[in-house]
Amino acid sequence: MPAGRRGPAAQSARRPPPLLPLLLLCVLGAPQAGSGAHTAVISPQDPTLLIGSSLLATCSVHGDPPGATAEGLYWTLNGRRLPPELSRVLNASTLALALANLNGSRQQSGDNLVCHARDGSILAGSCLYVGLPPEKPVNISCWSKNMKDLTCRWTPGAHGETFLHTNYSLKYKLRWYGQDNTCEEYHTVGPHSCHIPKDLALFTPYEIWVEATNRLGSARSDVLTLDILDVVTTDPPPDVHVSRVGGLEDQLSVRWVSPPALKDFLFQAKYQIRYRVEDSVDWKVVDDVSNQTSCRLAGLKPGTVYFVQVRCNPFGIYGSKKAGIWSEWSHPTAASTPRSERSGPGGGACEPRGGEPSSGPVRRELKQFLGWLKKHAYCSNLSFRLYDQWRAWMQKSHKTRNQDEGILPSGRRGTARGPAR
Repeated sequence: MPAGRRGPAAQSARRPPPLLPLLLLCVLGAPQAGSGAHTAVISPQDPTLLIGSSLLATCSVHGDPPGATAEGLYWTLNGRRLPPELSRVLNASTLALALANLNGSRQQSGDNLVCHARDGSILAGSCLYVGLPPEKPVNISCWSKNMKDLTCRWTPGAHGETFLHTNYSLKYKLRWYGQDNTCEEYHTVGPHSCHIPKDLALFTPYEIWVEATNRLGSARSDVLTLDILDVVTTDPPPDVHVSRVGGLEDQLSVRWVSPPALKDFLFQAKYQIRYRVEDSVDWKVVDDVSNQTSCRLAGLKPGTVYFVQVRCNPFGIYGSKKAGIWSEWSHPTAASTPRSERSGPGGGACEPRGGEPSSGPVRRELKQFLGWLKKHAYCSNLSFRLYDQWRAWMQKSHKTRNQDEGILPSGRRGTARGPAR
């Protein structure tokens, strides 16, 4: 049975070990007399009360069996014997019990209030339901992965816990006509979720809401209106590959495949990339990827391992003007940049687009590149291959310059010397 957080009990209740058979009372109903020769009745039977309420119950024995008079009776709650000062003998066959300021039921199926004879045998039992009425469900969100189904989830309310079994029903219907329908596949993506697998219409808005009911009342959420085409999402992009860009120590190339679930539908997609260094938990997000399925991260730290993820947002499906819902991030893919003799702070941008924090260095680099093109009389169209050639030439020139500065005219490597004395 599902367990709640607290159980109703008097303030000074004793706590002997629970009795296993009693855990089944609120499922099987009130037990018969322990010896079969006499019976008893608890009143009220199976009451439902708000948290903080008081209860006055009685156990009345029928007949006049030995050892079953009111003086010999006692009460247990969820297998724990209640202190005798909470009980009062009304007459020779009736024992009363007074409980005040009840807490929420320990079991959503009801707590077990039992009347016992002197020898411990069970005379009668009652289910005690103590809790709260449900609150209005909130935060309904829905999505579709193939435009034929719909999955929704919600939050049960501000407090959530009612301490009673609460039933949630997801209802939906076409906005302007049609009858109410009830979702049937619950708990698909969590405790408060439901999946509608088929028979959904496109180009027509739906009204969706959640109803919550328990023994103390009911509540209904606000109505969510949506079009299936506006809540389409996908699985994360598959086959994400991250690799080096030749010997360029500050760049990595990222490639991926469009999600296959929507390959047969007319739609566009935009992507986001995020990446982090190996020993960090802080992700940097690249938003300007557009609908490309490849991207080059620039301004990275040389000799560093990076983890990269990609996600997708489909939009424009069958002419819908609204963006879809971002997918989950793909599984992290790792790659390292080449090591370099020079190192500096890494930025990160998706080339060839600008606007990232590293746009200043990128503009300076672009100016140098254009100057190099003019000097070498390149007339062909700009391309990544030409740009890579220039970057490789720059790195080679830098390394050659470093070597020249450390070699004497005689060919021997120079060493630093102090001033002559």
